[in-house]
Amino acid sequence: MADFSVDEYVRPSNGEPIRSVVLETNDSVVVVWHAHPGQEIASHVHPHGQDTWTVISGEAEYHQGNGIVTHLKAGDIAIAKPGQVHGAMNSGPEPFIFVSVVAPGNAGFALAEK
Repeated sequence: MADFSVDEYVRPSNGEPIRSVVLETNDSVVVVWHAHPGQEIASHVHPHGQDTWTVISGEAEYHQGNGIVTHLKAGDIAIAKPGQVHGAMNSGPEPFIFVSVVAPGNAGFALAEK
């Protein structure tokens, strides 16, 4: 069993939001993201896997491709199925922090249009 504290992995950045890897195996990749107000996690896809986001704090506009946008806030869970576009823009006044679990670990990655 592996336990971790989100606080140990939060890496604020004034440039691009930083992806802090907690655990990476063949089964999954667990990552903590931190985005300052106004920062964006670029829209992307995982062609061969699912990406599940659990929002720890803050809020964001969650982009799902084709102009579809939903609002995420602390406590929400967003699931992008294989090949589904997803990304986010911190739309609130505080940091947007979430845990991402991509499964399987070799799900792939490609940038995509909002």
